[in-house]
Amino acid sequence: MYDKSFPVSWEELHRNSKALAWRLSELKPYKGIIAVTRGGLVPAAIVARELDIRLIDTVCVLSYNQKNKGDVNILKECAIANDGRDWLIVDDLVDTGETIKTIRQTLPNAHYATVYAKPCGRKQVDTYVTEVSQDTWIYFPWDMEMKPAPTISERTQK
Repeated sequence: MYDKSFPVSWEELHRNSKALAWRLSELKPYKGIIAVTRGGLVPAAIVARELDIRLIDTVCVLSYNQKNKGDVNILKECAIANDGRDWLIVDDLVDTGETIKTIRQTLPNAHYATVYAKPCGRKQVDTYVTEVSQDTWIYFPWDMEMKPAPTISERTQK
């Protein structure tokens, strides 16, 4: 399923989220941000700061269980009452695009932005910063602990 891993440090996530904000700053101003929880919370906070956006909501989604993809389950809708026009949806990653497709059913006219994008899902977002291959698992800073890491050689011998 996932042949490669791509660990992302807090510093890298901050830098890439700020790069996302730079790209978004060239577009129209937004009424607010909707962060896709949980992964989109940190990038959304950085983008909100950089673009001076004070109105932030969340859409709470469950689509992963560890490394296993499941059905997209909306746990909490956002509170905005329109079709998403002039709103920015921020997530950490678009993988297959299923999460974004599900949210887009409710907010079809929002602008969708992610820090990282994989080939299967990248067409679902309007703006992203870094493309990662489909067979790569991204380890975000909140997914990692300090412990000795196996070498690439050790991982491939399993």
